[in-house]
Amino acid sequence: MTRAAVLSGLGTALPPRLVTNDELSLRLNTSDEWIRSRTGIGQRYWTDRMATSDLAVDAGRRALKAADADLVDLVVLATTTPDHPCPATAPDVASRLGLGRVAAFDVAAVCSGFVYGLATAAAHIEARLAERVLVIGAETFSTILDPDDRSTSIIFGDGAGAVVLRAGRDDEPGALLESDLGSDGSLTELIRVPGGGSRQRTTSTDPDLAPAHLTMDGRAVFRHAVMRMAESAQTLLTRTGWGPESVDCLVAHQANVRILHAVADQLGIDRDRTVIDLDRVGNTSAASIPLALSRAVETGRLIPGHRVLLSAFGAGATWGSIALTWPDITAD
Repeated sequence: MTRAAVLSGLGTALPPRLVTNDELSLRLNTSDEWIRSRTGIGQRYWTDRMATSDLAVDAGRRALKAADADLVDLVVLATTTPDHPCPATAPDVASRLGLGRVAAFDVAAVCSGFVYGLATAAAHIEARLAERVLVIGAETFSTILDPDDRSTSIIFGDGAGAVVLRAGRDDEPGALLESDLGSDGSLTELIRVPGGGSRQRTTSTDPDLAPAHLTMDGRAVFRHAVMRMAESAQTLLTRTGWGPESVDCLVAHQANVRILHAVADQLGIDRDRTVIDLDRVGNTSAASIPLALSRAVETGRLIPGHRVLLSAFGAGATWGSIALTWPDITAD
């Protein structure tokens, strides 16, 4: 037995504004049937006068309550939509949660952010740098979408999900058993926001004209997402000795239902063991995996003792996977 990070609490938050496919169809050249057939998305939630930190605080508070924890040693916030370019959003979230002067920082790995955050938190626990860590994935992607771009506006939603990790043993339910992370910076053009950074400010003659909205090469993203998530997840199956038939739940980043099915097919995991949550919340980037975990618990798809495989792909390009057995916890 060795020291390990153990999942002990789960909490989520969604903004109140529900945006249906029919609502988007009123101003975009699309329809509910078209969106569902190509993405699997039926609706999403968009923020209305709520910042990323507001959702992060709500989800974080719920996770702490579920874990029966008042304090943590570290807060890791995965987000692509921080409240400000500077400073990081995590310290503000920690302060508003009443956690005092704990270490807190943001992780910017886009849709892979929550997996990166989990791996980072687990490393702190394993190295005895922390006993308990709050990991949050929170996004307000609606704030960086071009409202007239059908290819992105129909996909993304806002939300937050958080977990509490505590120090424990690797033979406990909830222990994070293995992780795998990777990136390929040659793929930066696949998904990005061109404006707002130092590159734009040091090369543009008129910085105000730089695009501030998300751009995405959907076809290339699909291909690379399937390949990288399947490769990363397979690495963990090999390390853990799990066969595909022994995986009870594949909880992958909720980007597109066809991507989720393709990853399951490549791994040899039955599609009915793949958790689908994007139909109700869309692609919530770093928040998608904790939101999907919460839904799986609420619907009874995920029960204590289940073998769970998490996997994600995001801009950067980044990707990563984590293997764990599910503990006896509830989602708040």
